[in-house]
Amino acid sequence: MSAKMDKLMETMALLRDPERGCPWDVEQTFESIAPHTIEEAYEVADAVESGDMTALKNELGDLLLQVVFHAQMAKEAGYFDFDGVVEAIRDKLVRRHPHVYGDAVVAGAAAQTRAWEDYKAAERQDGAGKNDDDDDDTGGVLAGVARALPALSRALKLQKRAARVGFDWDQAAAVLTKIAEESAELEDVMATGSDPARLQEEIGDLLFTCVNLSRKLGIDPELALRQGNGKFECRFRRLEVRLAAAGKSPAEASARELEAFWEQAKEDERRQG
Repeated sequence: MSAKMDKLMETMALLRDPERGCPWDVEQTFESIAPHTIEEAYEVADAVESGDMTALKNELGDLLLQVVFHAQMAKEAGYFDFDGVVEAIRDKLVRRHPHVYGDAVVAGAAAQTRAWEDYKAAERQDGAGKNDDDDDDTGGVLAGVARALPALSRALKLQKRAARVGFDWDQAAAVLTKIAEESAELEDVMATGSDPARLQEEIGDLLFTCVNLSRKLGIDPELALRQGNGKFECRFRRLEVRLAAAGKSPAEASARELEAFWEQAKEDERRQG
């Protein structure tokens, strides 16, 4: 394994060589590569969701390349190298698993999740975890919830962090009442001129509350929305097939026809289970 990793690092170093390397690789920066890193992480998640292990192997390789790329650029700049990345994550794992590497005892996975957050909070206090999954150095309960996270994921993390100190709904049903309240506020704004800034604010409040309901029900909102996206995509494609059989495209169909074919697509889905 070490030899193969060394070869990968050597390959990356050659690609970044100003004289012999690839012009595209040479001109990249941390900022230009970061979006690719995020994209590759999502492609890993997509491969996991599809259950395609060959794709997962390939996507994990692409994600590893992103780590190697960042590490190579950091090495060139004198910040750290790949060995430093490996050492840092290994030290963190040992530090945050005292029940494995020490004498601490945890009751189960849920208890370890809570303990993990406690370890992170303690590290932020003493500085050991600064810039560790954290771009917020203002302190407090919500410190460490990175602003670069997708909004849905960040909403969930913010809510979980607040819930740990008791700022939470008692029951999921109570969140439904809040959703109705937020919906009513949105309706009021829409009825009084639809000011874009106010609309954005109210929609944000409604979405944030929906994430809260998902969390209280034990549902990952990201996975739920991904499933919803997939369902919509499947039904819309069924709609397109039915329209094509009728000699039309979606753009050529009336609103009534689109609704009728949509309902037929849903019925097809129900029949097929």
